[in-house]
Amino acid sequence: MTLFAEVRHLSSAKSPLVLLHGFGGIGAVWAPVSRRLDPDLPLVVYDLPGHGRSLDADGVGHAGVMAKVILADLDRRGILSFHLCGHSMGGAISCLLALKVPDRVRSLTLLSPGGFGPQIDHEALRRYGSAVNKDEVALGLAAMCAPGARPDPGELALLAAARRRPGATDRLVEILNSFLVQSEGPIEQGTLPLTSFEGLRIPTRLLWGHDDPILPVSQAANVWEGADVTLIAGAGHMLLDEAPDVVAAALAAALAKP
Repeated sequence: MTLFAEVRHLSSAKSPLVLLHGFGGIGAVWAPVSRRLDPDLPLVVYDLPGHGRSLDADGVGHAGVMAKVILADLDRRGILSFHLCGHSMGGAISCLLALKVPDRVRSLTLLSPGGFGPQIDHEALRRYGSAVNKDEVALGLAAMCAPGARPDPGELALLAAARRRPGATDRLVEILNSFLVQSEGPIEQGTLPLTSFEGLRIPTRLLWGHDDPILPVSQAANVWEGADVTLIAGAGHMLLDEAPDVVAAALAAALAKP
């Protein structure tokens, strides 16, 4: 089964913006950001493998496996160049895509990306990935936000509907286990080869919530030289919900450069 993507305004004149959500999400969670962007912007918004309408798609696994499938789908659609933005796990996938085809990536925008350090609150992610009904999903999201943040009710309904599909939560647990590692110490996440990004010359913006409870904001210091870094006060891990104006502004800046 092929991946599902919502595609808007594709043309040969402009490189589209490709949006990759985080673990347990769906493409629809980008709505708070996408409605703040140019309505005529070419967009490709994926449901990642094992998520939403891509539940049974090929490529379920860790970020490297998903990156290969995303790239194959972009090739199938004839998309030769593109801007990339990824949140959390989607950020790790975006990084690996940029490593694979740096000449095709016009800009890279990373929102609290995975793989920038070993520390991760895997227990909170496991609770979120196992949540089924709307109340459970709400609790899972709240645990990933800064105190006081409230998820959008419409987003909760869409996420809960996706979780009710047979096998959905089992698939999420499988994905979570694929990017966690444990040797002798605590369970950690796998890390990206960050030194490999030096010299790629892809304009990069990194955004991180100062109160991120899932991936510590200290991991932002591990980004390669030349990246533009924004630490967002009062925001946690779910920047799409907690700081959509900041995210949209960063994307507008990335897209404005030739």
